Amino acid sequence: MVFRKRQTLVAVFAVVLSSGLLFAQNTPSKYTEADLIWKDDFNGSKLNKDDWNYETHKPGWVNSELQAYVTSEENTYLKDGYLVIQPVRKEDKNGNVSYTSGRINTYGKHIPTYGRIEARLKVPSGKGFLPAFWMMPQNEGRYGQWPKCGEIDIMEVLGNKTDTLYGTLHFGEPHTQVQKAYTPGKVDFSKEFHVFAVEWEPGEIRFYCDGVNYQTAKDWFTKRRGAKEESYPYPAPYNQPFYIIFNVAVGGDWPGNPDKSTKFGENAQMVVDYVKIYQKPSYDENVKRPEKAPVKTVVDCIGNIARSGSGAWEFLKAQGGDGSINVDGNKLDIIPTKDGSVEYSVQVVQPALPMENGRKYRISFDAYADKSRKMIVAISGPDRNWVRYFKDTKVSLGKKKKHYSWEFTMTDESDANARIEFNCGAQGSTAAIHITNVRLEFVDK
Repeated sequence: MVFRKRQTLVAVFAVVLSSGLLFAQNTPSKYTEADLIWKDDFNGSKLNKDDWNYETHKPGWVNSELQAYVTSEENTYLKDGYLVIQPVRKEDKNGNVSYTSGRINTYGKHIPTYGRIEARLKVPSGKGFLPAFWMMPQNEGRYGQWPKCGEIDIMEVLGNKTDTLYGTLHFGEPHTQVQKAYTPGKVDFSKEFHVFAVEWEPGEIRFYCDGVNYQTAKDWFTKRRGAKEESYPYPAPYNQPFYIIFNVAVGGDWPGNPDKSTKFGENAQMVVDYVKIYQKPSYDENVKRPEKAPVKTVVDCIGNIARSGSGAWEFLKAQGGDGSINVDGNKLDIIPTKDGSVEYSVQVVQPALPMENGRKYRISFDAYADKSRKMIVAISGPDRNWVRYFKDTKVSLGKKKKHYSWEFTMTDESDANARIEFNCGAQGSTAAIHITNVRLEFVDK
């Protein structure tokens, strides 16, 4: 068997909302017990190999994760009617630390095309854990390798943020994602069991948690490089058999690595009560992709597309970064306290900026720092795997204010949700940065 090297989001900082991709929610489930075609409630003594495959992979196989996926019953086993996936930390006499975990799937065994896929489970808690209940296509080559083949992430919960659920679709070339973070109030997904599900039908994929439809997607695509999109008509890639996967990752690009606070006892377990597949007798695949609304740009009275004020900017941190921002009108102060390990460890962004294909732009600002240091400026598409519309550009800042300006042409497809990024992490300094007069404007008429 060949399994994809899963490329989880390198940096997930905020809810990713793509214009035209998220639609009305709160649709009640369309499925009943009469539609049930398969379930596993894990009541046996061992995992049924007629239903499940074990995956084995070395550490670092994908996403800079630390664990090896192994077949050991220390990591994957049944107990008291539950499936348990247990990450394990070991340290040898020389102080070398290693991690193992479990990953199982239904490849070639239970591979529905459409239906409701549901599991009741409890997630681990602790920094560095990333449990997942998700799906991949049986034939990844049908429309091209990931992400063109499609992916459905029914449930992901970060071990150090167990009040928030992520439901995600990955698809397309360029890589595009529909993702929503769902925080349902005073809920800790590691403390008790919850029911996670997706209802997947031609032209519509609905995400559920405990019966609440918190996200619905209707617009996606797949396209091989050099091929016409019409060769792979909607609802591709979500019109083919997918298989189910359960796993718990340890460390990596998104959750970060375990630290001294991370324990590897029962708290580290993903415990699954059951998994079910429901399916209707037939589905109408005669569906059309929703019409995409044109990207409209709003400029202020002096021609600026960028906004000013406290609501315009977001402070984001990851991979050991920390700090804060102060915003006063068109003045932005970035105050790092920890540099972090990657450029986006300390990041300030202005999201929801429209960018139109073929238009020529100028981005400019004035900036200085309390001490000489560097930062990186870019304009990206977060819904398209952070593709760069204006490439990462390193800026050397001194104690004297200086004006910076660049012109570029938007060569990608229009995007209603681009963003300006100031990346201040991993630059060897926590000196404060002061930015004023940020402008994004058309250069052409």
